[in-house]
Amino acid sequence: MPVIGVARASWNLDQLRARARDSVDKHGGLDLAAFDKLSSLLRYVDGDYQDPATFQALRQQLGSSQRPAHYLAIPPGAFELVVEQLATVGCANNARVIVEKPFGRDLASARELNQILLKNLR
Repeated sequence: MPVIGVARASWNLDQLRARARDSVDKHGGLDLAAFDKLSSLLRYVDGDYQDPATFQALRQQLGSSQRPAHYLAIPPGAFELVVEQLATVGCANNARVIVEKPFGRDLASARELNQILLKNLR
């Protein structure tokens, strides 16, 4: 299964690989064979969460992958848009979503985000 980074950083795949290698080297120690395997799985989608084409490109990069895990390191205000876009292009089918905290701003908004997940993930 590919490991796909999505951001509006104007990067390319080589820059993502370099960033990943630097991070692994600094924070875990570089096992060259393991990193080469990871690096071969890396993909990159440059885009804006407001643009449906970003999510269409993500769907394309997923290819025939099933049961994707989406790690959302995004602000609470972008959560609904991103989850709905994932659902619209079919990236939420049999998917898992990992949400980096904070999950909302308070109990009420956390409950609202939970309802968004329940509505869009199957």
